Amino acid sequence: HGRTPYLVAAHRGDIAAMEMLVQGGADPKAKDSRNYDAITILAVADRVEAMKAAIRLGGDPKAITSPYLGTALIAAAHLGHHEVVKALIDAGAPLDHVNNLGWTALIESIVLGDGGSNHQRCLRHLLDAGANPNLGDKSGTSPLQLAQGTGYHAMVDMIRAKGGK
Repeated sequence: HGRTPYLVAAHRGDIAAMEMLVQGGADPKAKDSRNYDAITILAVADRVEAMKAAIRLGGDPKAITSPYLGTALIAAAHLGHHEVVKALIDAGAPLDHVNNLGWTALIESIVLGDGGSNHQRCLRHLLDAGANPNLGDKSGTSPLQLAQGTGYHAMVDMIRAKGGK
């Protein structure tokens, strides 16, 4: 899969190995054959501390990754990994990046989420950090409309409170 030893260590969440590999010259921004970097791998795995280590070691929380040309933030929001979402926001991840599906992290927390507490927390972190509540999908459907369409009433209320239309 085109994984470097550093990316293998990331898949294992092995911070010590990641640190040793970077000290030995490994590229902390390396990507595998599917365009995944260590930060995205760890975000998807919900390994907050290892992901923070990947950032500290020189990984880029703003990197465009995955076959979907998204970000680690989009992947984490999609999966409801709210602690990862918060850590990525704190690290400067782009809030309103649009992937090749036409979705932002905010939209993915709704469309691919289950409306439960973890996805609500992701949405709250994104909105509180300043994610655009009116940036719609490819068809122009707003996050508010998407949340209304899924019946996620708590999300509807959060989006409205931040000026979503």
